[in-house]
Amino acid sequence: MNTTRRRILQGLGATLLVPVMPGLSLAAPAVNNRRFVLVILRGAMDGLAAVPPYGDKDLPTLRKPLLVPDEQLLKLDSFFALHPALPQLHQCYARKELEVFHAIATPYRERSHFDAQNVLETGLDHPDPGADGWLNRCAGKLPDAQNTAMAIGQSMPKVLQGRNSVGSWTPDALPELEDSTLQRLRHLYAEDAFLGSRLEQGLQAQSIAGDKTMDTNMGRNNNFVMLAQAAARFLAQEHGPAIAVLESSGWDTHANQGSVQGQLAQRLTDLDNGLAALRNGLAAWWTTTQVLVVTEFGRTAAMNGTNGTDHGTASVAFRLGGTQGGLQNGGSVLTKWPGLAAANLQDGRDLRPTRDLRELFASAESFLTQGNA
Repeated sequence: MNTTRRRILQGLGATLLVPVMPGLSLAAPAVNNRRFVLVILRGAMDGLAAVPPYGDKDLPTLRKPLLVPDEQLLKLDSFFALHPALPQLHQCYARKELEVFHAIATPYRERSHFDAQNVLETGLDHPDPGADGWLNRCAGKLPDAQNTAMAIGQSMPKVLQGRNSVGSWTPDALPELEDSTLQRLRHLYAEDAFLGSRLEQGLQAQSIAGDKTMDTNMGRNNNFVMLAQAAARFLAQEHGPAIAVLESSGWDTHANQGSVQGQLAQRLTDLDNGLAALRNGLAAWWTTTQVLVVTEFGRTAAMNGTNGTDHGTASVAFRLGGTQGGLQNGGSVLTKWPGLAAANLQDGRDLRPTRDLRELFASAESFLTQGNA
């Protein structure tokens, strides 16, 4: 086994210090071999830019400098389109593997990232720092709940925190470890039932995740594709976790948001490539996989004075899946569109929500626990 450039020592330390991560177990099978992936876009994605309602006559008045020219839009129907940075999502839509939920939000109506993300991750109607995450609660309903859910990334998100044990994998960021060092560690912990087994589990996890899980030129958000590839490797194991959570940051576009190009377009490209890598990596498992992409709230309908958008209310959610992925209306934009006329805006400034995001959480739980969405 090639064990260079691994976070074995750090992972082992996290195993000892964090009760919610008691070591990675790959022995808990998913219900009916189904897989669920939650992708959290932190910072509040601009749903009106990701899925522009180009058919709404009030859109140009609100944000003309931020709009993509009509001929470059990836049209979904006669009213909605995808941003041109999302061509692979557009292909999923054509294959009926994508549902787009527009004008959707949690019950939270303030504009604090911290509180909004808490509501998003607990599934409650108000912030509660002490509450378990809704996916942690869901994991507890699955057979052999321990470690059937897994965080892929640098931290354990609130949505997976709670009374049920879950797993965690963090990508490599430490210098190379020599094989001889690892062999000495194996020998040192060979007689220790706790540390020895966890060292072997860590080595097994790194083997599954692959050798090139991180890039030395990683930067802001461009590791999302690599995290998605690692998640696919874990989920594609016969007895791999049923649930994985990925995070993508940098969606708080207050200034210089951009249009066809710019910071938002780059993040959408990363997201598009990451979701494609996840689908491709899952291979045959994609058939029974559901992926839900969410953000804590949307952004203002109108552009602000710094060529960006401020904290808003409703945004967009994406649900992807294979033929048995629990989609009910693949290849559809699902919304009760509120309109962008001034009288229809939330608080006179935001896209008004017409659907509760928690409906999708409940559907995901049903998909995993009951076999229907």
